[in-house]
Amino acid sequence: MKLPKLPLDKWVDHGVAWLQNHLKPLFQGVTAVVQPTVDFFQHLIQWGSPVIIAVLFSLIAFFASNFRVAFFTLFGLLLIDNLGYWEESAETISLVLTAAIISVVVGVPLGILAARSKGVQNVLNPILDFMQTMPAFVYLIPAVFFFTLGAVPGVIASVVFAMPPTIRLTNLGIRQVAPDLIEAAEAFGSTSAQKLFKVQLPLAKPTIMAGVNQTIMLSLSMVVIASMIGAGGLGAVVLQAISRLEVGKGFEGGLSIVIIAIVLDRITQGLGTTKQKAV
Repeated sequence: MKLPKLPLDKWVDHGVAWLQNHLKPLFQGVTAVVQPTVDFFQHLIQWGSPVIIAVLFSLIAFFASNFRVAFFTLFGLLLIDNLGYWEESAETISLVLTAAIISVVVGVPLGILAARSKGVQNVLNPILDFMQTMPAFVYLIPAVFFFTLGAVPGVIASVVFAMPPTIRLTNLGIRQVAPDLIEAAEAFGSTSAQKLFKVQLPLAKPTIMAGVNQTIMLSLSMVVIASMIGAGGLGAVVLQAISRLEVGKGFEGGLSIVIIAIVLDRITQGLGTTKQKAV
């Protein structure tokens, strides 16, 4: 005897409809925050000539990492400009930075709560597992329903997909702080906030930065996929090349994405290493 099928799809549809009807002001508020942030970063990257912006990025890479990374950053960004994808790259970087900032602002406090409470960690773990294992394309569906088409649903989908590493590694970094140091801080009369900000977070910074690095990489990959819902940027270039079977154009767009990924990866890795040496 075959059991009747659970109407899970209808339950989800009813849930989405309920959220659309009752939480519309919330979604409008999120849009009012996310869209100006994306526009701000895009205007910031495009305020000067590509050469000036490339030099500024290379200086950031030099101070964060080393000369080789700075040289690659300068060469890579000038190559992107030469290929004619500077505007699309600026849009992609803006989407990634917005998604990464939201992920860090939300993820680090959740990681701290998980490190302080075993109950919070037990609740978060299955949710994070779900967020990480759900296929990336699935996130595009509710994002479009709640935020229509454009950059905002792409950012929101990227945040949901990319946030787990920040939460997990913040939790891990704080839990790995030696108990002797915590006891020493308590012996000197440190409050809970003082232990967190003066002992635990500084010592956990390398691990937290590793989580931020992974979040940025996942945000970049998701932003490319989000071009299917109108997020724009280099993902739209690749998507257009696929639809038109333009192999050369697709390679150029993919190469630009790789350059941006390497630059962001090396800069965040350098920041994490710098913090580790300082500690």
